[in-house]
Amino acid sequence: MGFHLANDPDADKVLDEHPYAVLVGMMLDQQYGMEHAFRGGYKVLSRMGTLEPAALAAAEPEAFKTLCSQPPAIHRFPGSMAARLQELSALIETKYDGDVTRLWTEPTTGKELFKRVQELPGFGKQKAQIFVALLAKQLGIRPEGWEAVAGDYALEGYRSVADVVDEASLHKVRDFKKAAKAAAKAAD
Repeated sequence: MGFHLANDPDADKVLDEHPYAVLVGMMLDQQYGMEHAFRGGYKVLSRMGTLEPAALAAAEPEAFKTLCSQPPAIHRFPGSMAARLQELSALIETKYDGDVTRLWTEPTTGKELFKRVQELPGFGKQKAQIFVALLAKQLGIRPEGWEAVAGDYALEGYRSVADVVDEASLHKVRDFKKAAKAAAKAAD
């Protein structure tokens, strides 16, 4: 199974071939269209020639910010996200020896996986739940109890990026999010 999160064949191929690109996309998925966020790893790889966490963490911050800001930028807030990406890269390099897959292959329980994901910069409770669900649904990473920590995102349906497998499901997730926002607004 290949990813269809970026809605772009070249960017989806990077997601398939570079596990770190999946984490980068998830980190960038805030206040920005999800398919654009998941193109972030492709953009960095295309411009820098690598997605190795050590190289990203070691890049000169201003030069890296410029690289991330050139059109099309990696995010609508490219400067702050470039800094966060370097922080994320440094954490993956130091804590997991640059092997992002250790983040999700070493935990034996959903609680442990969830705790590790929440330690990442920019990953609060909801984003961590969604990422655990994405790992389970798209990569088959299902440590014991993953459903409990993923909450509603573990359910079948079209709630988040974890449920996007093609363009049609992307639209269903968007519709779900619009309806949830409308319901929240109506409740206020």
